[in-house]
Amino acid sequence: MKLGIIGCGAIGSDVAKAADTFDEISEMYLFDKEPKNEKQLCSELKKGHCAGVEELIENSDIVFEAASQEAVRQYAQKVLTKGKDLILMSIGSLFDDTFREDLTEIAKEHKCKIYLPSGAVCGIDGILSASLDRIDKVTLVTTKPPSSLGKKIEKRTVLFHGSARDAVKKFPKNINVAANLSIAGIGFDKTIVEIVADPVATRNSHKILAHGGFGRLRAEVENMPNPNNPGSSYLASLSAIATLKKILNPIQIGA
Repeated sequence: MKLGIIGCGAIGSDVAKAADTFDEISEMYLFDKEPKNEKQLCSELKKGHCAGVEELIENSDIVFEAASQEAVRQYAQKVLTKGKDLILMSIGSLFDDTFREDLTEIAKEHKCKIYLPSGAVCGIDGILSASLDRIDKVTLVTTKPPSSLGKKIEKRTVLFHGSARDAVKKFPKNINVAANLSIAGIGFDKTIVEIVADPVATRNSHKILAHGGFGRLRAEVENMPNPNNPGSSYLASLSAIATLKKILNPIQIGA
């Protein structure tokens, strides 16, 4: 299988280095809007090639995005139209209902898949299963050190409380987990998000609370920051790698 990677930052690099060791991956094509990033990453890989986006899409069997919401809007339709599977990390881009529905229809038409890794949270599989019955309420509480949110704050401060739709608009780089949770559960408008900056916090934490016909769910994780990008949780990279391995593995685990 040939893998294309759009975005050679912390997560894209983690995925590329892991995929470089997978027997099932024969070649990788790398693109970043900053050419020096893709060149640096390519120099660290055995199977990597720098490529323009068009070449990357044409030569890849599956494309992994770890760039930005803007990159998803710019390239996702091109990937799917070519019949290539797509793994998205910038899931906040899907808050636009029309855009998400368009991607879904293109994927159906061209018989390909869009994969959304669970990212830096746990409990997504439970929410997805529970959504087959009735979910009354879903709340996500995200707490990060102020520096991870680009803030200088000396006391614990709630920066945001509202719908997931508004959260991903206001914090496009920090709250992709809210988008994934919304898609798996009761939608962007009904999912409640609270974002907290806490100078005492040393880790990025996410707590999911939900109840409905299935019962009650409480899932909490305290993540180590990615060593190459403190604004991202290391678990997000591991989730992306796990998603790629799941695609390659004949045994499928989870809802």
